[in-house]
Amino acid sequence: MPKISNDWLSVIGEEFQKPYYLQLRQFLISEYRGGAVYPPMDDIFNAFHYTPLGKVKVVILGQDPYHEPGQAHGLAFSVQPGTPVPPSLRNMYQELADDLGCRVPNNGCLKKWAEQGVLLLNTVLTVRAHEANSHRGQGWELFTDAVIRALNGLDRPLVYLLWGSPARAKRAMLDNPKQLALEAPHPSPLSASRGFFGCRHFSRCNAFLESQGIAPIDWQIEDL
Repeated sequence: MPKISNDWLSVIGEEFQKPYYLQLRQFLISEYRGGAVYPPMDDIFNAFHYTPLGKVKVVILGQDPYHEPGQAHGLAFSVQPGTPVPPSLRNMYQELADDLGCRVPNNGCLKKWAEQGVLLLNTVLTVRAHEANSHRGQGWELFTDAVIRALNGLDRPLVYLLWGSPARAKRAMLDNPKQLALEAPHPSPLSASRGFFGCRHFSRCNAFLESQGIAPIDWQIEDL
């Protein structure tokens, strides 16, 4: 299995030696050998590779990866180029259009966000093909909670965008007065109309960053 090799190791490196993670690792080796699991093994930690700890400005929390072929590549809500844009991401693009006037792009690859400091983190980092939430309860939650605790402990401003019940449940972990947590319903078609549309999280996020002297995120994804 791949490992994280950048500055994230300074705050979460010990997790890789803990009993829960060693057990998770054995589970994943068995799962990947036994059938299709997403994302590809080499992409599991892409959120950390593309967004080093020192660059994190914004955290968007998802649940678990997309579970159909060609979609997941280690960034929450993002899909690989050439893959149709999933419904939740289409709704995110719609909110961006309404909030900031962004054009709706022809693809769902959010690598541009990650490279600017948006940590696109799922609470569970792998999934069995065609089975949403199938790797829930195997240990990933302990790992990503450690990530959130590490971010909460940073002595600098950050913005958390918490969409949907699983993400909003993490609000209790966030008590850093220098950081901002914004909550809304999930962008899924099942709940977007209950308050995700119109939440203006993207502009509110940028306004907070600018108020702290931090460059805002360019949320516009270009066409491919």
